[in-house]
Amino acid sequence: MPLVLLYLGLTLLGALQTQAQDSAPNLIPAPRLSRVPLQQDFQDAQFQGKWYVVGLAGNAVRREEQGQFKMHSTTYDLKEDHSYNVTSTLLRDQGCDHWIRTFVPTSPPGRFTLGNISSYPKIQSYIVQVAATNYNEFAMVYFKKVSENREYFKITLYGRTKELTSKRKERFIRLAKSLGLTDDHIIFPVRIDQCIDN
Repeated sequence: MPLVLLYLGLTLLGALQTQAQDSAPNLIPAPRLSRVPLQQDFQDAQFQGKWYVVGLAGNAVRREEQGQFKMHSTTYDLKEDHSYNVTSTLLRDQGCDHWIRTFVPTSPPGRFTLGNISSYPKIQSYIVQVAATNYNEFAMVYFKKVSENREYFKITLYGRTKELTSKRKERFIRLAKSLGLTDDHIIFPVRIDQCIDN
């Protein structure tokens, strides 16, 4: 009898694991941080200010969402301790939504972690790394979070304006593909003016 119960228990456990795997999409593994470019001689004061999200690529991003994903803005406010207060402004249901967090610098310069991570119980780790920027036109920033034992990563293409040259977009696409993403994981949000210019 105990052997039958053990067998039934293992069968049920296997069925639950299969069901859980089927309900969660297969994610492209996050690259090692050493494979992600890092902006040399990062200048935190020059990086601060408003950026528009012109492009987005990630292992949880789907190209079929291209027309639904609207541009938003993110403002980096540098604090005395060299961390940033980061405010993202999004248009949701015809209203403006603000998402505020803190990025704390780590080593090397240009790499950050999420401040007060204990306020986000599902997030186990969160890393931000500035891959490339010229400060006054564009930036490419890598984000990686581990949430409920799953690794999510994305690269954001920021612009100081809502339009970037095709050359900048092509460089962004090359970076995304070098990290294992495909065309199906790269989108360019719909340009909007509501909320994000305030």
